[in-house]
Amino acid sequence: MSRAPLLALAWRESRTARRRLLLYMSSISFGVAALVAIDSFSQNVTTSVHDQSRALMGGDLAITSRAKFPRSVDSLLAARTGRDHIAVARQTNFPSMVVYSPFLSTRLVEVRAVSPGYPLYGSIVTAPVAAWNHLHDGRNAVVDRGLLVTLGASVGDSISLGSARLRVTAILESVPGDLGITATIGPRVYISDRNLAATGLLVFGSRASYEAVVKLPPSISTDRFTKDTERAFRLAGVRMRTAGRNEQRMSETIDQLSDFLALVGLVALLLGGIGVASGVHAFVMRKIDTVAVLRCVGATSWQVLVIYVSQAAVMGFVGATIGAIAGVAAQLLLPELIGEFLPLNVEVTVVPMAVGLGLLIGLWVALVFALRPLVAVRGISPLQALRRDTDAEVLKQARFDSMHVVVNFAIVASLLALGLGRAQTVQRGLAYSTAIALAIGVLWVVAAGLVVGARRFARPGLPFPVRQGVAALYRPGNQTRAVILALGFGVFLIGTLYQVQRNLLRSLDARLDQSRANVVFFDVQETMLAGVDTTIRAAGHQIIETTPIVRMRIAAINHRPLRRDPARDSTSDSTRDSTAGRRGWAGSHEYNSTFRDTLTAAERVTRGRWFTTTHAAGVLPEISVETSVANQLRLRMGDTVTWDVQGVDVSTRVTSFRDVQWANFQTNFFVVFSPDALTKAPKQFVVLADAHDPASIAKLQGAIVSRYPTISSIDLTLVRKTIMDVIAKVTTAVRFLALLSLGLAIPVLFSAVSATRRQRLREGVLLKTLGATRQQIGRIMVSEYALLGGLGAAAGVGLSTFGAWALMHFVFKSQFIPALLPMLVVAAGMMALSISIGVLTGREVFSETPMAALRES
Repeated sequence: MSRAPLLALAWRESRTARRRLLLYMSSISFGVAALVAIDSFSQNVTTSVHDQSRALMGGDLAITSRAKFPRSVDSLLAARTGRDHIAVARQTNFPSMVVYSPFLSTRLVEVRAVSPGYPLYGSIVTAPVAAWNHLHDGRNAVVDRGLLVTLGASVGDSISLGSARLRVTAILESVPGDLGITATIGPRVYISDRNLAATGLLVFGSRASYEAVVKLPPSISTDRFTKDTERAFRLAGVRMRTAGRNEQRMSETIDQLSDFLALVGLVALLLGGIGVASGVHAFVMRKIDTVAVLRCVGATSWQVLVIYVSQAAVMGFVGATIGAIAGVAAQLLLPELIGEFLPLNVEVTVVPMAVGLGLLIGLWVALVFALRPLVAVRGISPLQALRRDTDAEVLKQARFDSMHVVVNFAIVASLLALGLGRAQTVQRGLAYSTAIALAIGVLWVVAAGLVVGARRFARPGLPFPVRQGVAALYRPGNQTRAVILALGFGVFLIGTLYQVQRNLLRSLDARLDQSRANVVFFDVQETMLAGVDTTIRAAGHQIIETTPIVRMRIAAINHRPLRRDPARDSTSDSTRDSTAGRRGWAGSHEYNSTFRDTLTAAERVTRGRWFTTTHAAGVLPEISVETSVANQLRLRMGDTVTWDVQGVDVSTRVTSFRDVQWANFQTNFFVVFSPDALTKAPKQFVVLADAHDPASIAKLQGAIVSRYPTISSIDLTLVRKTIMDVIAKVTTAVRFLALLSLGLAIPVLFSAVSATRRQRLREGVLLKTLGATRQQIGRIMVSEYALLGGLGAAAGVGLSTFGAWALMHFVFKSQFIPALLPMLVVAAGMMALSISIGVLTGREVFSETPMAALRES
């Protein structure tokens, strides 16, 4: 038979099964939808980052520093401005308190003092729009909407910032490069840098960052400017980053998010493949008689295989197309789910490459999983048209051949290829594939164990419906494995996410409860400490902790300077004390350190010993270094570290390393000095207090800030609420993806249940002929699917508990407590879903007559 008649026969023969075959292939639609939506949106974000890279930064490049720019930097920028006609705009950022006098309400804000012309690229959108252009015309301020709500103020009112009173002229609508959730964490206040001195906020010890953005003329490339100025900027201790580098870093972050989302899509796609295999298995069993007749009239085994593979390919393509269309629609929803966590406006467009790739991957997965049951039709003998074995026996005899091995190998290779294709690195791709294969393997072993256990459990002493339901689990051609895989994987995804979220929130609550302080005052100068103490105690509140803070940088390690001219660093010096590997973050960081004689509850000495003696003449003061910083600096016990403390060199000796639990509401430090090492150094203080209630907190903040405008304060109850809001938004986005994957279980379950329709129909009719009632048959079905759903859900709960424990232990470094009751609720829901689908799909058993079943046989 030639190709054209063969395909025509395949088309005519599919008339009676197209709808059913399309239902089986619809299992793949969810996976394709997830891949298309994720890949398209990721490409949209990447394109937006590229198009908006300069607007996100505000210039072609940015120069930043934690201290005021040295004169050399200002002179260099001024010279290049005059000679090369570059444009420069500046921004100074620092936290401070805003006071609204009518209600004495206060709020910690992020102040951004900008120069005229800022930003050089992009625009800051305000309401009213024209207000930004008049920011520098007087003592004006543009603020986040949430700040006005908190203060009870409105546009046109005046607020106090330090010693200056500013009029609010507009509300911020959007700021390039800022996350939408930024305003919740720290409301922004934009002022003119001309008003910065009037605030009186930048004094000794104030924490501020300084930035200059540069716009280059067309005649000067970014690479050329960087090459000409990089050495001078490094020597001055300032950092420079280009828009291209900023784009690269953001793209890397987006790629990591895409990797996670793609993993969810990959799991959905593979579960869809399992659904396809189950459904096509049912399809093949229905076609055994048809295949036998085709063989009788002269069709070869390969021609029969081509007929049904063609049908599967067409229906697989239709299913993948439906998924691609759904993915394009879902792509429009993603900005609503995660838009607040992206620092740019994403223009959503259809990406043909993502749609085409999703179609191809979906079609391939549908075909390779459909081939596993389809290859069995090659072994169906023409004798089957005359002599009828059971469906399962026919397929069991027909399926074991070399092609079956090839198909199994193709499935494994496809899993590996998809894992590698969805990850950015080979190692991560192998990890993805291994993790998925491991989870599938565990569920498969559980399902196989159920089949074996069901044979032993089906004892005569059990009630008749339960005994028959248990026996159905190991009937020939049963789909126990497919059902447990579908349910187990869905429960695994949702259970893991839920338990991790629950444990993180529990850990946060515990740390908040451990911290008796609910308000923090920082930037407290030594001369203000007595007044702050008096004000807090006079109001009847308790001071929990007063911690001194001294700012410093590392000058040398073992008497070798850490900051030198990069051009003169010798890369050939291989001695242990070489500074070649110490100039990373830990080497250039400006440390806020303290001195005390005791450990806190969040600290644990891992090596060495805690301070035993006070500093004596001729003996170096001792320090304890946080473990990760010690590793980056390659420190050992007894090493000498020299610190630049406000221009004065202080030499110290390392006597211990510490692990620090950073996720708590108390002051933690990378470096702690022995008690009397820094008593004479210029310092400021952090004061933690316990106020009676939220109203008392607001009143206390107002009293302190009114007396000392340079002091900033944080209401820890507000921080707690903000964190909870952020976690809730993240949870909503992630749960949507998990529910998407769980939704895939429904078509997979339909496919798996349909695969045993004929056996169930024959058994049901036989039982009715022997006198079984409809109620008894219904109980048998409920027993079967309750066992399937219960074990699948239990396996998923077990996997999710292990996965959540691993994430909490290895990633979040926190205690794990399983959420047993919620997981039992999820398991019960999965059982109900399994029973509902089983009974709904098997409803023909109740209506079929014995005569019709005998005719079909």
